[in-house]
Amino acid sequence: MPQALGSIRPYLFLLVLCLGLYLPGLFTLPPIDRDEALFAQASRQMLEDDDFVRIQFQERSRHKKPVGIYWLQALAVKLTGTLDKKKIWPYRLPSQLGATLAVFSCLYFGKRLFNGRTAFLAAGLLASSLLLVVEAHQATTDAMLLAFIMIAQGALALVYISSQRQKTVSAGVAMAFWIAQGVGILLKGPMITLVSVLTIGCLVAADRKIRWLWLLRPIWGFPLVLLIVSPWMISIYQATGGAFFADAVGSDLLPKIFSGQESHGAPPGYYIFLLMLTFWPGSLFVWPALWAARKQRQTWHIRFCLAWIIPNWILFELLPTKLPHYVMPTYPAIALLTAWAVERVVTGEIALMKSKLARVGYWAWCIAALFLVGTIVGGTRYLTGGFPLPLILPLVTVGFLVITLRRHIIEHDLRKILISAMVGTVFVVGPIFQYVLPGIEPLWLSRTIAETVEEISQRSPAKPVRVAAVGYHEPSLVFLCGTETELTSPEGAAVFLAEPAPNAKSPHIIAVVTDDHMVAFNKNMEQLNHQVRQERIIRGFNYTKGRWETLHLFTSKSLFMNSR
Repeated sequence: MPQALGSIRPYLFLLVLCLGLYLPGLFTLPPIDRDEALFAQASRQMLEDDDFVRIQFQERSRHKKPVGIYWLQALAVKLTGTLDKKKIWPYRLPSQLGATLAVFSCLYFGKRLFNGRTAFLAAGLLASSLLLVVEAHQATTDAMLLAFIMIAQGALALVYISSQRQKTVSAGVAMAFWIAQGVGILLKGPMITLVSVLTIGCLVAADRKIRWLWLLRPIWGFPLVLLIVSPWMISIYQATGGAFFADAVGSDLLPKIFSGQESHGAPPGYYIFLLMLTFWPGSLFVWPALWAARKQRQTWHIRFCLAWIIPNWILFELLPTKLPHYVMPTYPAIALLTAWAVERVVTGEIALMKSKLARVGYWAWCIAALFLVGTIVGGTRYLTGGFPLPLILPLVTVGFLVITLRRHIIEHDLRKILISAMVGTVFVVGPIFQYVLPGIEPLWLSRTIAETVEEISQRSPAKPVRVAAVGYHEPSLVFLCGTETELTSPEGAAVFLAEPAPNAKSPHIIAVVTDDHMVAFNKNMEQLNHQVRQERIIRGFNYTKGRWETLHLFTSKSLFMNSR
């Protein structure tokens, strides 16, 4: 295991670990509804429209998140030359990069707060945490945001601990904090600032000292943040007449604070309940580690991590709107405390696994592991009626970990347990993301529709073929079938088929109609006295709505007359 503080070996090991965790599924996993497809489509339209200020999904303004992630995704697409290929993987590259940067930052700052061994274990736990693995596979903001939260919090920690030791810090540390704040605001608004402010507030309340904050150089720090964020903010204000900020606050932020937005409500305790699964495999020791940290809360680096976790966790538990990734900004601190506690066991300073809490945690960890693979096996069986062979490796790996880790716990070889669990996670999530999930055909209705449309377009005398969807209005369909895709009504689809717009990029339409809209669609086609041909019936599971859907694909009978 790497030990030297300045060694490059820990970074190389972590890079290989991140590649093993994040690359599987990058190319094979289709767009995931809804957020990923919404982000990717908006980024694509920036390139199509050559407009890098406004954020649009088709003709609708997307006034929810700032522009940062869209710029990064557009840059990734531009550099890979994939704008016209309708592939999702370039849009995921910023998330993969952000997750890896968060891991490296955890190692870099962790070494300065604790020591090399603790930092290495913590970075590995963060890298392999199931929630970060999932976020690294999606073209959304949260993995990249975590990287800058880690940088900001790491710099803040160095400032705090230096003040306790009566030492100063370089201007570079303060600059890292303020630059991270500015970039984080461009990624997801005030979220990064909220994390830091709550951490600072908790420390100030506990220590009853505030003068240490001057080490952050706020006199030039605040202007630096404004310099980073104000050019786009002024531009978007002018471009939308202030509508972006009104909608972002009134339609996105406030509903999350005062109600369970978009049916994502849950009671307090939701994140505590999920932690055993979302922080897996590091959740094996998380509860006894946090209990041990509580007893050492007067130690500066422990105190800082607790101030990072506690107020932010409480806030997210109290908010009515809850999604699993909301508490991910606290995961680096949880990883550091878990690794710290394990290292204290190795050196004989504490007995981590002798308490009832530790034994309960072990069995909860085992249940979480079995739940993970059991859900995949059961879901696959339900949706396909079969058992994919790539699932054998995750099942064997989880079984091996559950059985063998028990022996290592008895022997108190906890460091070996963590490293084994990190590596084992590669063999659990790798096959699932690379083969199992992409292979569950009923899950990916949009992919099946897009493939069918491509088959039809190959036979069409005029290309491309345009899609009009009735009932199935998923963003992934727009991403895979093109910006010109119409999300419309039965009447609209009938009109499109019978009387396509003369100036449209493609005069030929394929209508995609769900079962529950078929009567209205057929009625409208009869009224227009236009004949259509049913090309295909597609049945699949719409997981965004939690129900099976039957989709009918129609073309105009005149579409292929010229090709006969």
